[in-house]
Amino acid sequence: MQKTVGVIGAGFAGMTAAALLAKYGYQVTVFEKNSGPGGRASLIEEAGFKFDKGPSFYWMPEIFERFFNQFNQSAADYYKLVRLDPSYGVFWQDHAPVAMPADLSGIKDLFESFEKGAGSQLTRFLEEARIKYETGMGEFVYLPSISFKEYLNVKLISRAWSLDIFKSVSSHIASYFKNPYLRQLLEFPVLFLGAKPSKTPALYSLMNYADLILGTWYPLGGMYEVSKAIHLVGVSQGVRFLFNQGVRSIVNGKQNKSVLITESKNHYEFDYIVSGADYEYTESQLLATSNQSYSSTFWENRTMAPSVLMYFLGFDRKLTGLLHHNLFFDAPFDQHAADIYDQPAWPEQPLFYTNSSSLTDPGCAPPGCHNLVALIPVSVDLKDTDEIRDRYLEVILDRISRQTGQEIRSHLIYQKSYANSDLKSDYHAFKGNAYGLANTLFQTGPLRPSIRSRKLKNLFYCGQLTVPGPGLPPALISGEIVANYIHQMNTR
Repeated sequence: MQKTVGVIGAGFAGMTAAALLAKYGYQVTVFEKNSGPGGRASLIEEAGFKFDKGPSFYWMPEIFERFFNQFNQSAADYYKLVRLDPSYGVFWQDHAPVAMPADLSGIKDLFESFEKGAGSQLTRFLEEARIKYETGMGEFVYLPSISFKEYLNVKLISRAWSLDIFKSVSSHIASYFKNPYLRQLLEFPVLFLGAKPSKTPALYSLMNYADLILGTWYPLGGMYEVSKAIHLVGVSQGVRFLFNQGVRSIVNGKQNKSVLITESKNHYEFDYIVSGADYEYTESQLLATSNQSYSSTFWENRTMAPSVLMYFLGFDRKLTGLLHHNLFFDAPFDQHAADIYDQPAWPEQPLFYTNSSSLTDPGCAPPGCHNLVALIPVSVDLKDTDEIRDRYLEVILDRISRQTGQEIRSHLIYQKSYANSDLKSDYHAFKGNAYGLANTLFQTGPLRPSIRSRKLKNLFYCGQLTVPGPGLPPALISGEIVANYIHQMNTR
């Protein structure tokens, strides 16, 4: 008899797990509380403007390609990718802005302009990062990490020594480069992993390889095109998607099955349940206490990746001096990091990031107009008020104006903000986190919450609070890990 699977959440991880399980012959139903697919990677489309609501960096294109290839398809069957050149721009307070070239020769010349010999040092640094990338994103990242025993084979152990697991990213980078601007450029990618560079294992310098060698890409139409594509793959495999169907609880059923009860009080019985929803929410709100694998104390003691304060802005003219992606490092990094991780507070002088997809993709804004998303990483669980949102919007507009030499406030014709409370409401995000659990040493691999429930043998988890971690490529990988694990259980 065909096995049945209920998947909670139509984010990247949940949809990947659903599509693969359907391909393997399971009857799969996905329940999503929101009105469409994508989870955090959804779309805001208002007043002629389009904004990616969540992730905007398309890195590690081969991970996306791997997903589509498993269905004898390619990403190109669904959307067109363009490589951004320059990859992104960087603004500092006391240094001229720089644009990161897409070609290695140009990157080496840029590094050399900051520090003599840095070009050749970069070659050595990136060769080491390549080895970490190929090992970490090859063998290690697809392990289910149920137990440390998975890592106990000679091949993996021998390679593990080259991964600098016990050294921090910041100290690793400092061993190659002395210039503070170069060090900040190389530390930037790990900010997406949700911890200080001084607390992130040097293994994650593999992100520099993803950034500088594999490149920054953009799917025309926006990141939501990827969400739609993964959804369509699932539909083509026979996955049933039920939108506007939030889940109320998971209870024990008969004959070793579980029952999923929706907010509308409909009951669905499954052989397996995969939760791609927030892990802590699933445990604390959907399960009886006796079926929870982790206590409230466990979750309170986790190191969370940041939340965000975001703005979706539309201007009635094209802004100058900006690239598709921009990093505003024109404020003290150490103090902002302390405001996120050490003494959580709203930052006095925030660093922030912007993206303007309309510069690459004019269809994302009305003719002659400009769209801009601004993101400030902030600590989780901060109370956001209208006054706070208004204050930081003025900070961002002033800083962009000062750095680009143009007045932009009077040209703002559309604005929308998004913060901690919205993440909680839209995605049940624990403490309003935007990126999940930080990838610290003690929250890596088997030390992350398990993909398999310790109490219910047919309940599994995927997404950014379990392995392998935060980010869109890891979300795809997480869904694949869970799908393969369930299927292998039934084919042994």
